[in-house]
Amino acid sequence: MEWLNYHHLYYFWTVARTGSVRQASQDLHVSSPAISTQLRSLEHNLGEKLLVRSGRKLVMTEVGRVVFNYGDEIFALGKELMDTVKDRPSGRPLRLTVGVVDVVPKMIAQWIIEPALRLREGVRIVCREGGPDQLLSQLAIHELDVVLSDTPISASIKVKAYNHLLGECGTTFVATPKLAKSLKGDFPQSLHRAPVLLPAENTAIRRNLDSWFDSREIRPLVAGEFQDYALLRAFGQAGTGVFPIPSVFEKQLKQDSLHRIGRTEEIRCRFFAISVERKLKHPAVIAICDTARRQLFHIEAESTG
Repeated sequence: MEWLNYHHLYYFWTVARTGSVRQASQDLHVSSPAISTQLRSLEHNLGEKLLVRSGRKLVMTEVGRVVFNYGDEIFALGKELMDTVKDRPSGRPLRLTVGVVDVVPKMIAQWIIEPALRLREGVRIVCREGGPDQLLSQLAIHELDVVLSDTPISASIKVKAYNHLLGECGTTFVATPKLAKSLKGDFPQSLHRAPVLLPAENTAIRRNLDSWFDSREIRPLVAGEFQDYALLRAFGQAGTGVFPIPSVFEKQLKQDSLHRIGRTEEIRCRFFAISVERKLKHPAVIAICDTARRQLFHIEAESTG
């Protein structure tokens, strides 16, 4: 069995953190040539290049970032071990790094993630927002623990990951009271020629909306298209147009001073947790998945233990 040289790993971790061999040398009180030798030995043993030069700094390769993240955990656990042996509380919370696809409504993301904060051992949450391809790439190299998305990972994306359905609901169209009052006719015909705000065209929910409008021969006036749902909602609350929301949001309408135009179950909003694990192991990810299924979407939770 091959054993990892933790001194080599620590030197690499320090160089990667500081961005230079010289600074690491000062921090570690070890000569620069000695550190460079240790780095070459680690790269040789792993069979991968970990650092490359960019200008005057050293930057990590993709494999380097994976090794660095493991180093983070290894050295943090080492400190926790020393604190425990010396009977000192470490105070180190469990870390959960979540990627949220930008089209997922922020309130949905907050509702899904919030149960992780109630775990007894304490959790530190790091949230990153972006497009699905960007976040799935970060998931693949273990920079993220889980990605929250409105679509499952496609078979065409070359990332080994698994979809965990959190739940689904219908779609409700809402508007400010003033705009809602001006709409004539029964829903959904009242949306014909009405100003609407829609998600961007490259999203699953937009494709479903367009298909539903076509099947009903409804031609709304598209007043705005948005990649970011929070911005779409802000324009909607300003009275710019009618906009769709997941039906689980309806309980917030009065609080947000919005009026329900109508609801359809034909346009389904689905939400997924995507992880590199088929069977979830991270306690915080298990907590948010189980709670979303039972409380937010009111479906029986799958076994994730």
